[in-house]
Amino acid sequence: MPSVGAVLTLACDTEVFALPVERVQEILDLRPITRMPNAPSQLLGMIDVRGTGVAVADLRTVLGMAPTADTEMSRIVVFWVRAGGQQSIVAFRADRVIEVTALDNDTMDPLPDAGLFNWRDRMIAGIGRRNGNLVTVLDVDRMFDGLAPELNAA
Repeated sequence: MPSVGAVLTLACDTEVFALPVERVQEILDLRPITRMPNAPSQLLGMIDVRGTGVAVADLRTVLGMAPTADTEMSRIVVFWVRAGGQQSIVAFRADRVIEVTALDNDTMDPLPDAGLFNWRDRMIAGIGRRNGNLVTVLDVDRMFDGLAPELNAA
């Protein structure tokens, strides 16, 4: 079981997700997002982060969840990915950010691959636990690698 290190936990509905904290540049309160014409559904648009345009994806849509209205807990998480052979700064909007923490035992389990489900999600690095509850650890490189042509086209 691979070691994970510190993670940022966040949520969409009641589902808890995590990404490596070393990838996180900053967490922002909601701000106006400039919509892009003909953008894919998961791309909300662009924001300015200290003079740099950053694409913002809707985490819920990327994960196949129904969109929902923003709340006072909604946040924009800015982080870096390696996509298309280069490092890029991107962001996604999440329902809420929970905390920077460590997973129980600092480990995660791989996705089940017993041939029973015929399913391997490119967005998931593994499953960890925090206080005994399951946490889905996101693989942000693979997650955004599939979206990179669409995000770069915006």
